[in-house]
Amino acid sequence: MRLFVLSAVLTLSTGFSSVMAQTSSCQLAVLRYGGGGDWYANPTSVPNLAAFCNESLGSNIDADVPYVEVGSATLFNFPWVHMTGHGNVVFAPSEARNLRAYLEAGGFLHISDNYGMDAYVRKEMKKVFPELDFVELPFMHPVYHQAFDFDAGPPKVHEHDARPPQGFGLVLDGRLICYYDFQCDLGDGWEDFQVHRDPEVVRQRALELGSNLVRYALGGALED
Repeated sequence: MRLFVLSAVLTLSTGFSSVMAQTSSCQLAVLRYGGGGDWYANPTSVPNLAAFCNESLGSNIDADVPYVEVGSATLFNFPWVHMTGHGNVVFAPSEARNLRAYLEAGGFLHISDNYGMDAYVRKEMKKVFPELDFVELPFMHPVYHQAFDFDAGPPKVHEHDARPPQGFGLVLDGRLICYYDFQCDLGDGWEDFQVHRDPEVVRQRALELGSNLVRYALGGALED
């Protein structure tokens, strides 16, 4: 296992910036975690995001989006991983170590609170990076200005508590390694229209910010 992880770390640290090239392909994934929360929520979200990235950014992302366990060595096969749900999240110590190694090596985690997971996410991510706190990202952060501009931060997809949408991040050595949207429901905005029947302008903006996250995570390899 240790040799595999070392090889995976080298792959992550050297290869993520090139996998968005049109001649190569990569996969996005959805994180499967313990604790009873519905990690399987929004099944059409990330496939739709991958298709949008291919259409709008000229990327070559695989249409198949697998689920990957937090503690699995296969986590290192995916440059960008999405996590969502409505409730409890629990990382075992070995899972927290694996997720930390993945993020330190160049991986990227996007967490979309589907409403109700905030307290759990913050507690469990402290297991992964005890020394880091989520910080609200300023609107001039590069993640808001990749292929599409978001001068006022993340869009509001669904209303819950009459609170503004916020984008938080974990920053390690100057690099954003985890983006967490709160009171936003970004992942809901990527779903098939029939699921939530959101206005097309809302779905479009959600997909645009999602593509910014993918582009940022993969090192800006797609340049106009």
